[in-house]
Amino acid sequence: MAVGVDHSRRNFFRGRRPSEKVNVRLPWLKSEQALLQECTQCSDCINACETQIIVKGEGGFPTVDFTKGECTFCQQCALACNEPIFVDDLSQTPWQVEAIIKDSCLAKNQIMCQSCQDSCEPYAISFQYLQSSVPQPRISQVDCNGCGACVSVCPQSAIEIKPIDTSTTLAIGE
Repeated sequence: MAVGVDHSRRNFFRGRRPSEKVNVRLPWLKSEQALLQECTQCSDCINACETQIIVKGEGGFPTVDFTKGECTFCQQCALACNEPIFVDDLSQTPWQVEAIIKDSCLAKNQIMCQSCQDSCEPYAISFQYLQSSVPQPRISQVDCNGCGACVSVCPQSAIEIKPIDTSTTLAIGE
């Protein structure tokens, strides 16, 4: 059983400032607490990921890195794990996230780009055409499944996938 780690204290002693980046944990995770207490950091989920987006995060715990690609919701990470950190019913929503487009987006800076829309399979990203202006991106949070396909194709790294409740790291069932 892994011991809980206070990352804020660890960062303090390493001389790091607190990071604003919120880790997106694995889909179908029971809770952050279950991960920290039960994960053995064996890397079975990392090795099972067909798109190789699961990486060792801070403290050695698995996290999702959408800059490497998208989640296909293949469930292999949950099936490969021998620890009780995942929900039993993998047919439920894998996670509650939202996609955010930052101000560094090329379209928001009047440069024509629609690469995120082209990569969005559920068609959650659309562009609103405005009079005498570059079309502006809009994300339908209802249609977005949080796969992250839009993140890795963005030339400005202007899209971020975040948990809906940003006060905690992404987890289901808390």
